[in-house]
This record gives sequence, C-alpha cells and structure tokens, in this order.
Amino acid sequence: MDTTTLLIIIGVIVVIIGFIIFALAKQYRKVGPNEVLIISGGRKRTIEEDGERKKVGYRILIGGGGFVMPFTETAQFLPLETYTITIKTPEVLTKQGVHIIAEASAQVKVTSNEKSIRRAAEQFLGRGSAAIKEVSEHILEGYVRSAIGAMTVEEVYQNRDSFADLVRKNAEHDFDRMGLELISFNLGDISDTQGYLEALGQPRIAQVKRDAAIAQAETEKDTTIKSALARKEGDVVRFQVETDISSASRDFELKKAEFQGEINTRKAKSDAAYDLERHKQSAGLKQAEYEARLVEKEASIKVEEQEIKRRELELESSVKKPTVARKFQVETEAEAEKFRLSAEAEGRAAAQKAEGLAEVEVKKAAGISRVEYTRKLGEAEADAMNAKADAFKSYNEAAIYQMLMDKMPELAKAVAEPMSRIDKMIVIDGGGEGTSGATRITRNVAEVLAQLPAVIESLTGTDLKKILSKAIEKSEKKQKTETEIIKAPPESGE
Repeated sequence: MDTTTLLIIIGVIVVIIGFIIFALAKQYRKVGPNEVLIISGGRKRTIEEDGERKKVGYRILIGGGGFVMPFTETAQFLPLETYTITIKTPEVLTKQGVHIIAEASAQVKVTSNEKSIRRAAEQFLGRGSAAIKEVSEHILEGYVRSAIGAMTVEEVYQNRDSFADLVRKNAEHDFDRMGLELISFNLGDISDTQGYLEALGQPRIAQVKRDAAIAQAETEKDTTIKSALARKEGDVVRFQVETDISSASRDFELKKAEFQGEINTRKAKSDAAYDLERHKQSAGLKQAEYEARLVEKEASIKVEEQEIKRRELELESSVKKPTVARKFQVETEAEAEKFRLSAEAEGRAAAQKAEGLAEVEVKKAAGISRVEYTRKLGEAEADAMNAKADAFKSYNEAAIYQMLMDKMPELAKAVAEPMSRIDKMIVIDGGGEGTSGATRITRNVAEVLAQLPAVIESLTGTDLKKILSKAIEKSEKKQKTETEIIKAPPESGE
C-alpha cells in the first residue's frame, strides 16, 4: 500500500468521524428554565402515578439538556410560560333573574411537577400555547356563568373576592386533571343593558347627596356663626387698635406741626439770608456783566473805526486815485485836442483867406467889382476868426465830444462782445406787431449804450447829453456859415 492510498483512507476515516461527531452534537438538546423537553421513543420506562405503576415510552427533561438518540427518539418542547386569559360573557341570568355581562381576566400555566407535565403533555404536546389558552378560556367562562347564576347582582359587585374564589375553587379540579394551574383570577367589570345596576345605586346616591347637603348646611351654619363671632371680636380689637392709632397719630401730628413750625421759622430766616446774598451776588454779576459789555462795546467801536479807515484807504486806492489819474489823462488829451483844433482852425482860416484872395484876383481879372467882394472877404475872415475864438472858448466840450466819438465804437464792441461768445442762438419771433426777436438784440445793445451818459453823470457829475447837444449846435451853425460864404456870389463893381 503506497503513501497516497494511506492518506486517502485516513482522510475518509477523519471525515466519517467528524460527521459522526457533528451528528451526535446535533442530537444534544438544551432546555431552558421556562420549557420542558419531552423525548419520545426508545425503550419504555416504568413510572408510578397515583399509587399505580405503568410503563411509558417517553422521558421528561425539565431544564438542563439531554442527548436524543438519532433515528430512535424524537424531542418536543412543552412551554411552562404563564398565559393571560381574557373572558367576557354574554348576558347571563343571576340568581334574581337579572341579565348581566361580566368581564374577567386569569393567568394560567402548566404546573411544574412531573405528574402535571405528563398530563399536559398527553393533552397539549404538539398543539402549542394556543390550545392551552383556548381550553382555559372555555373552562373559565363556564365557571363564571355558573358563579353568576348562583349569586345575586348585589353579591356579585359587592363581594368580588368571593366571586373570584368561587370560580377558582370550581375550576381547580378541571385544570389539575389537564396538568394546568390557575395562578390568579380577577373579576374586572359587570354591566347590564336594563339599567338595573344604575337604578340600584340611585337610592344610595340620593342618600349620600342628602347627607352631604345636610353636612354642608351644618358646616356652613357653624362657619357663619363662628365667622360672625370672629368678626365681632375682630371689630372690637380693630376699633381699639384704630383708637390707639388715632391717638398716637394725633400726638404725632401735633409734635410734627410743632417741629415743622420751628423748621419753617429757621427756613424762613435761612431763605431771607439766602435771598439777600443771592441779590448781592446777582448785583455783582450784573455789574461785572455791564463792565464786560462796556469793554466789548469799546472794542467794537475801535474795530468799526479801523474798518472805516480801511474802507477809506480802499476807496482812495480803488476810486480816488484812478479818478485823479483819469482826470489827468483827460486833461492831457484835451490839451492835445485843443492844439489840434487850433491848428486846424488856423489852417482853415489861411485856406479861406487864400481862397478869397484867389477869387478876388479872379474877379478882379474878370472885371468884377472889388468893393462887394472885399466886404464879403472881410466878413469871411471875421467869421473865421470868430470860429477860431469859439473853438478856443469851447475847447473842453469839444475835446470831450471828440473823445466820446472816438470811444463809442469800442464801447459798442465791449457791450456786444459777450454775444460773440455764444456758440448757438435760437431767436423766437412772437409774431405780434412789435419788434421781432432779431431786432431786439441790436436794440438791447443800443439801450445799453444809451445808458452810458447817465452812468457817467452819476459817477463824475458831467452831463454828456448837454455837452453833446451844444457841440452839435455849434458844429451845425459853423457848417451853415461856411456853406453860405461859399455859395454867396461876389457882386460886380462898376
């Protein structure tokens, strides 16, 4: 036999042994404290029950564990738990013939001794706990009916313990024969559909209510009497206390008034001294306030004086000196204009004289009378001399006139200059009979120029309108005279 075959045989043997061990372990059953293991099969055993010996084909294990032989024995569990049974009967006649309904509850279990377990196993093994509950409920319901029929309604609801004892006593024998134990039984509630139980309690309820009302009335009477006596004693004590309080309050008020009078006297003296001192302090404060105001006024006057001096200097620098400078400029320009006008007058006189002499020569050559011509020539020379004298006499007005005429374009330009800076102008014509929008622009410029004489007169006291009027009249008169001299023909002489 080679090594491989030997190993195979050993492996098979190990597997078989392991399987056997597993099977044997599987057949070992553990039993809890609330159950019984009943093993059926195998050889029969002899037991003794009620003085008799008999053979049974099962064995019982209460708690612990046991081995169940495979193939020959079967194991089943019988619970030892407590079951709660609820019972509610239909309408059942009592001893008096009154229909009532009873509700009760009970606790039932399999008795733990071996004899009772055998009885319970014979009847409930394999059926489970439901069979135990069902059988117990039917047995208890029957004995509850029996107990109700044997008692009156009053006995049932007044002696519930007696009723429960009667049911337990009657059911014990039947439960014992089934291996069961009635641990407890309690009557829960009884009722009826005819109102018997309710009517049964009415007299007692009325009696209790009556006794309660009487007791309440007695209590209220005692309470009222005792309350009145207590109030009386309380009033007496209260009045006595109030009298004592009033007397003490009177003494207190008298003392308080006496003290208050003394306090008021001292307070009046203190207030008078305080008012006197306050008036003194107020007078001192007012005196100091007046002195401060006086100093403030004096300082304000000095400030105003300095301000007046400052304004005078400002006016002198900004108005007076520019006016003096302007006056010097005007006088210098007037002197120059005077010289110009004098030279022009002399030139015009010389020209006229030369022209007259030339005419005289012409007339003389033509044979015209020289007498009248000489007279006309003398008059022309006299008029020229008079014009020259008038020019020297009215030198200042003419110079001013000439200056105004020279400056007038510049003034018009200055007035119209802001309009030249306008990028775009929209003129709206009202469409009326008055001037149009475009015409008003030039008219505004003319109105500004027309206001210049009034402005100059308010600043310098010089009436430009009067000066211009005189200059225009003299100019027109001079031109008229010259025109008449030129146009007058010389008279022919014999």
